[in-house]
Amino acid sequence: MVKIPKKVAERIAKGVGKYQKILRTAKDRDVNESDTVTIIADMLAEIFGFDKYTEITTEQAIRGTYCDLAVKLGGKIKYLIEVKAIGLNLKENHLRQAIGYGANHGIPWVVLTNGIEWQIHKIKFERPIFCDLVCALDLTMINPRKQEDQDKVFLLCKEGIAKAAIEEFHDHVQSVNRFIIGAIALSKPVLSLIRRELRKISPDVKATEEEIERILSSEVLKRDVVEGKSAEKALKRIKKVLRQKVRKRTAKSKQKIVPENLTTSEQ
Repeated sequence: MVKIPKKVAERIAKGVGKYQKILRTAKDRDVNESDTVTIIADMLAEIFGFDKYTEITTEQAIRGTYCDLAVKLGGKIKYLIEVKAIGLNLKENHLRQAIGYGANHGIPWVVLTNGIEWQIHKIKFERPIFCDLVCALDLTMINPRKQEDQDKVFLLCKEGIAKAAIEEFHDHVQSVNRFIIGAIALSKPVLSLIRRELRKISPDVKATEEEIERILSSEVLKRDVVEGKSAEKALKRIKKVLRQKVRKRTAKSKQKIVPENLTTSEQ
């Protein structure tokens, strides 16, 4: 993770602590969406460090539709924010609306929030368009002075955006998650390793890689880790990496072989 400057860490701690009280009061009052937008605009300035008048825009027009807030740096939109009333639970249809805004304008980063819950999504410009949930946090539940919680808030801070902290965090999440780890566990090198270790424990028992794979996928790993789109995507990624390694080894082996029909002088 990108190191948070001390001044920014202090701003996050102070700002989050202040707005935790404001957000709880606003929820008790069940304020409407418009008032929630006002609170979030203030938070973007006091917690996340953006200039309220030059870097935060409201009702950003995107091809005939509008999103609630947009954050700019250097005149370019860095992420869009779709706001719902503080008393509403964030739902999938809210996310689809936010993704539509980002996709229409080529903006990959979209935030869905009701002021308390914040979801950071990255749009994948593929067919069909979909998105990855990069991070989610409840601002009323985090410890504003805890490093791990500050790191998540920093992703959306002005300084974090400038240092591409959100991209680095996304790359980490893409590589270190239960689906990738599950796919690695079911890969041929790992299955082969487990088979060898089982032979050491019980030399007379012959377990096949297929049997080990079946036990891992049905009895050891959770079902949602090995099934579904995310699991399939992770499996494809691991297989691709393994194929690339095989091709590299093959290419190196060919380079080491000296053709038999060369004479000593030719070599």
